[in-house]
Amino acid sequence: MMEELAQAEAAVAACGDAATWALGEHDLVAALDAAHRLEQRLAAVKLALVRAVDSRGTAAAQSASSTTVWLRDRLRLTVPAARRLVDLAAALDAGAPGVRAALAIGDISVEQARVIGDTVNTVHTAAGAEAADKAVGVLVEWAGQFDPTLLRRLGTRILDHVAPEVADAANRAALETEARRSARDRHVTLSELPDGRLRLTGSLDAEAAGLLRAAIDPLTAPTGPDDPRTPGQRRHDALADLCRLTLRTGELPEHGAEPAQIVVTTSFDALTRQLDSGTLDTGLRLTPETVRRLACDAAILPAVLGSTGQPLDVGRQRRLITGPLRRALVLRDRGCAFPGCDRPPRWCDAHHIQHWAAGGNTSLTNAVLLCAHHHRHIHHGDWTVRLGDDGHPEFVPPAWLDPDQLPRRNHYHRRP
Repeated sequence: MMEELAQAEAAVAACGDAATWALGEHDLVAALDAAHRLEQRLAAVKLALVRAVDSRGTAAAQSASSTTVWLRDRLRLTVPAARRLVDLAAALDAGAPGVRAALAIGDISVEQARVIGDTVNTVHTAAGAEAADKAVGVLVEWAGQFDPTLLRRLGTRILDHVAPEVADAANRAALETEARRSARDRHVTLSELPDGRLRLTGSLDAEAAGLLRAAIDPLTAPTGPDDPRTPGQRRHDALADLCRLTLRTGELPEHGAEPAQIVVTTSFDALTRQLDSGTLDTGLRLTPETVRRLACDAAILPAVLGSTGQPLDVGRQRRLITGPLRRALVLRDRGCAFPGCDRPPRWCDAHHIQHWAAGGNTSLTNAVLLCAHHHRHIHHGDWTVRLGDDGHPEFVPPAWLDPDQLPRRNHYHRRP
């Protein structure tokens, strides 16, 4: 073996010095295929040697704690890479000689061999040695068409092909095992950061994951070709939209005998003069701009304090755009009124065109429906909103976007 490996090494070294740029396209692709096939065949030899080292106890004889640790030091591998070598060598030696043979002639890759080995072991446990042998043949054939990821996915249904009489029971047992693991591992963690933000981490079971995706996926699409948000930011905003909609339904369980609400505390002077900041009832602080935006809508109640801290007003109903007034607003705007937005009314806040803090009244002529994204945009951006001569909202773009500042309207919700 040593002589043959030395000759192989010399041949590979000669190939390494070859001028690949001189190869024609056909020869270039053929050489790539040959190099890949040789790499897998060498991997089969390497795995056989690893198995021999492991079974002989070479690592212990050389004072290493395990074959994995010995390989890490000997071949300068990471521990996970060394462990994968040991595990795959043992799997191919113990229960999958057909897989080892396919790897030895270069018909499959090392990653495909790992997938096939795992799958065959599962089939052997569920249906016995005969079914496992059949599975090897089917999976090796599939390996000629599919990469390791697809091969693993197809392997989950291999029993349907090689042992249909036990497939249903095995699939049911696998589903029950997965359901138990999913139920055991489900959790959501909210970690408060020093600046008031929350870090959200967790693991959802399949049902909750489906519910969350069904709820937020329609909300994560870009609002237009110029939407500057990253996918992660869009998912963040979609989750916030979902919370707003839930709070707006009024169907949450009561908390302290009152409907679930968010309370923002700020001083009256701060709100009217656009100074200072606000504080949520959880103790987290908000910027003045966020406080003024939240003060627009009925779903979130502002607790306005006087100079001595006494509550002047908590969620004044005469200020909030609710009931018949909101229904009239929905009939007029039919959704977010910002040009090009397709968000429906249930996802929209009622925005005071002249801010309530600046003396704006609560009326149909001083209100417009805006989704959360465009509500923030109006509060923070350079666009202005007003009602046109026909009583419908129109938006004036900033001069840097349109030097003529021609008013724009949303035609998406207009009925034919």
